[in-house]
Amino acid sequence: MWPSLIAKAKAGGLDVIQTLVFWNLHEPQFDQFDFSGRRDIVRFIKEVQAQGLYVSLRIGPFIQGEWAYGGLPIWLRDVPDIVFRSDNEPFKYHMWRFTTKIVKMMKSEKLFASQGGPIILSQIENEYQLVEAAFGEKGPPYVKWAATMAVRLQTGVPWVMCKQSDAPDPVINACNGRRCGQTFVGPNSPNKPAIWTENWTSFYQVYGGKPDMRSAEDIAYQAALFVAKKGSYVNYYMYHGGTNFGRTASKYVLTSYYDQAPLDEYGLIRQPKWGHLKELHAAIKLCLKPLLSGVHSTFHLGQLQEAYVFKGNSEECAAFLVNNDNERNATVHYENSTYELPPESVSILPDCKIVAFNTAKVGTEYTTRSMKADQNLDSPDKWEEYKESIPNFDKTSWRANTLLEQMSATKDKSDYLWYTFRFQHESLDTGFVLKVNSLAHVLHAFVNGKFIGSAHGSHSNLFFALEKNVSLINGTNHVSLLSVMAGLPDSGSFLERRVTGLRRVRILNKNDVEDFTNYKWGYQVGLSGEKLNIYTEQGSSNIQWRRFGNSNHQRLTWYKTQFDAPKGNDPVALNLGSMGKGEAWVNGQSIGRYWVSFLTSEGSPSQTWYNVPRSFLNPKGNLLVLLEEENGNPLGISVDTVSITRVCGRVTSSYPPPVISWLGQNQTRSHKKKHGRRTKVQLRCPQRRKISKILFASFGTPFGGDCENYGFGRCHSSNSRTVVEKACIGRRTCSIPLSSKYFGGDPCPGIPKALLVDAICA
Repeated sequence: MWPSLIAKAKAGGLDVIQTLVFWNLHEPQFDQFDFSGRRDIVRFIKEVQAQGLYVSLRIGPFIQGEWAYGGLPIWLRDVPDIVFRSDNEPFKYHMWRFTTKIVKMMKSEKLFASQGGPIILSQIENEYQLVEAAFGEKGPPYVKWAATMAVRLQTGVPWVMCKQSDAPDPVINACNGRRCGQTFVGPNSPNKPAIWTENWTSFYQVYGGKPDMRSAEDIAYQAALFVAKKGSYVNYYMYHGGTNFGRTASKYVLTSYYDQAPLDEYGLIRQPKWGHLKELHAAIKLCLKPLLSGVHSTFHLGQLQEAYVFKGNSEECAAFLVNNDNERNATVHYENSTYELPPESVSILPDCKIVAFNTAKVGTEYTTRSMKADQNLDSPDKWEEYKESIPNFDKTSWRANTLLEQMSATKDKSDYLWYTFRFQHESLDTGFVLKVNSLAHVLHAFVNGKFIGSAHGSHSNLFFALEKNVSLINGTNHVSLLSVMAGLPDSGSFLERRVTGLRRVRILNKNDVEDFTNYKWGYQVGLSGEKLNIYTEQGSSNIQWRRFGNSNHQRLTWYKTQFDAPKGNDPVALNLGSMGKGEAWVNGQSIGRYWVSFLTSEGSPSQTWYNVPRSFLNPKGNLLVLLEEENGNPLGISVDTVSITRVCGRVTSSYPPPVISWLGQNQTRSHKKKHGRRTKVQLRCPQRRKISKILFASFGTPFGGDCENYGFGRCHSSNSRTVVEKACIGRRTCSIPLSSKYFGGDPCPGIPKALLVDAICA
């Protein structure tokens, strides 16, 4: 997918691709490195270079990024006397070793800009100032050491530290967040540029949480404001987030990552974000000469309005007119002209005269993404199942006299750790309560092989308890507790000390409490199906599967079937809306954890569809294996295709024409007209699709600013649909100017016009 994603980013007006370096992906075991396949960072950077773009390489090597353990390899926990991210010799040694490894790889391939390569920036550490105080006197020396260590590697390009206001010279302090256009106080030295390493296009989502939406207008406003204040670099986090395949997501984070980005999880263009930012980029590049070499000045245009002006030699001039009022329009006067500024917006004037772009006026189309079922996997005859065995104390070989910390026990080899114990009960009483306190994420409890209940925490409530009534038998009772992690922590200080897993276990009745916390426990890391590689072709063939539904229902069941790849080239997703919680594999590749049963406050799953890249698929007979922890029903699963099915555009007479039509201030009016510098609605279907139907068209005063809940206004041209259908039906792209002449006359003279068109792509 890399070439097409990079190409779409370039088409969106980007100059630089920024990427993190995942230490735990590249060195999963000490001194055993892996740069193969999807881990081939050199190949990725060379692909970016081949398409003519630059690279910003965020080595970290702590990266956070909602990635398991913040990118740190789990084996670091076992290094004696280590304290992560502090003035600690063991940690500094391993950080230096890995950073040096990456830099040497880049140098050997001549990938730094100083060698003629694409890498123009590198990052060391990540948002350290947020946790620095926790390390006391060990914090500041670590910052200085990290900066010095990085600079001594002599890459020939600058290093940055994000969210580190005191980044030591010559390392550049950079901003992260939504509002760096307003909040960034600037570089800590006059010879450093203003850099914004993370302009959040939405936000990561957690199970039980709703999507965090951020408008194209707000992203563009902050980016334009940052540039107006002499900002040199703006990176969108994320421009494409993609998928947390396998178990790479951090605690409670969805498998889908930043799906609301300009390129969505599947790599489809998400409008209007992609197009509105493309217009912004084009407008800024029209200002290039004065931005780079002009004199910068600021003028007040009102109480909450400002002009940021760049004047170069001769007539080179660019102006950014800003309305900081988030509620009211503003009329401002600049250079003998009057300009209308919507609330919280920036107008860009590449010649200090004509508005090429306003951040609040979205002239780009809006698109609708649809999921279409290609195959319903609803035939019981095509499914097989394998029941996971429930181990008891006698079947375990690892013993300890206390509750073990889960990450230290599993070494991140599995999300699952069985805690088991047995005890004698000799009493006529049978009614008891099992109470378990946990710092893991999910708990499934079994007593004498029978399921008695589950409980789970949340991203905002890490500590949870299970409290269930249990019936005991006279004699030996077996308790088996399956503790589950839905991702490792990725942030905060002293990650090496972070405690997970079960913390206290008690059995109560009305007369007595028996505490089993410090007791003889038996442990099993992982599930038997995991150890058998049941999700691979070979492992699956070694298992005695049963026909679906042949035995009593039980938690922890593996399901297997096959499906064919949908025809065509549209992205593919599994609809797991009928499932509960678990993990899914296609042809041995994990497409990630799912947790459909964890509902939002509105009662809907946080994620229902799970991305299956076409490169994972064979034309026929693809093996699908799921581990279901709960009561999910695989007969409700479908194989869906993902596509853009609707395009909609709206412009008004106050909108600037598309930036691409800009010809500069010295062109004659007739020349401009000849080249079509007019406000227009532009619709574009994806490749291999054409506009098949016009759902709505109105030239006049239609309402519905964001192409939702639209309708006819008091003024409407009766020719609207006919004119639009003639221009668009049967075409992949079409352009309709906002022009009374084009629609055969003015339906309401003297009233500002708008044009809204909604169409089907098929």
